Amino acid sequence: MTRIVRCGLIQALLCEPATSPIEKIKKAMIDKHVALIAQAADKGVQVLCLQEIFYGPYFPAEQDTKWYGIAEPIPDGPTIRLMCELACKHGMVIVVPICEEDLPGVYYNTAAVIDADGTYLGKYRKTHLPHCKPGFWEQFYFRAGNLGYPVFETRFGKVAVYICYDRHFPEGARCLGLGGAEIVFNPSATVAGLAEYLWKLEQPAHAVANQYFLGAINRPGTEAPWNIGEFFGQSYFCDPRGQIIAEGARDADDIVTADLDLDLIREVRHVWQFFRDRRPAAYSAIVAP
Repeated sequence: MTRIVRCGLIQALLCEPATSPIEKIKKAMIDKHVALIAQAADKGVQVLCLQEIFYGPYFPAEQDTKWYGIAEPIPDGPTIRLMCELACKHGMVIVVPICEEDLPGVYYNTAAVIDADGTYLGKYRKTHLPHCKPGFWEQFYFRAGNLGYPVFETRFGKVAVYICYDRHFPEGARCLGLGGAEIVFNPSATVAGLAEYLWKLEQPAHAVANQYFLGAINRPGTEAPWNIGEFFGQSYFCDPRGQIIAEGARDADDIVTADLDLDLIREVRHVWQFFRDRRPAAYSAIVAP
């Protein structure tokens, strides 16, 4: 029996000025996404991923302690509780990237994974944190992830997450493949001129090297007052052969959908035996300080 799963990616423009009160921004963005999630459900989406820190601007464009106020606990915060309700309502797996408060003063860039019956399955904390110009000051806000590279067994397949800057590090992408991931999502906030030329290079390469499907989400638009660059959208899915099979708009809200035939993973792995032919004992240099 063919295993075809309809998956979706949501990229969304900031709908409230970043200079507004944090709670006003969050409410506006959450309300917007509730409507977009319903539209994705109408399109038959079974597995959906939102963009990085979906309920706010990309605030690491500056270093300001006021943004600690955007964080919530996972899974007991209001946003994840709401998303569990929506997942159950729509019968949809939802990957929800937010700013997580672990303890007062301890924050992570995190994505929660919720099954189609509304069950919270777990979370991935971003492992690699940028701290560089122009305006990617994540180490001011977040601790590096400490949960490894989990793979989540959902109703529709084995799902994993790798967040934004993580995509520049192939080691974690390989760990997700070895962990059995069939669909890996990479929610991002990346700008033109800095890494756009890598956008359609690195992630298809991960899909090929590890023979899974990959959904890459990038937010669209320019966010004042920082204006660090254009978040150029173009969210896409690629298959285990590295071919882009669906792609979103550059500068607009979009719901990108694709039907993923998970049986293709086995077919490709029977041709390219990368996991069989690995030589772990020869790779010690990778983990040397």
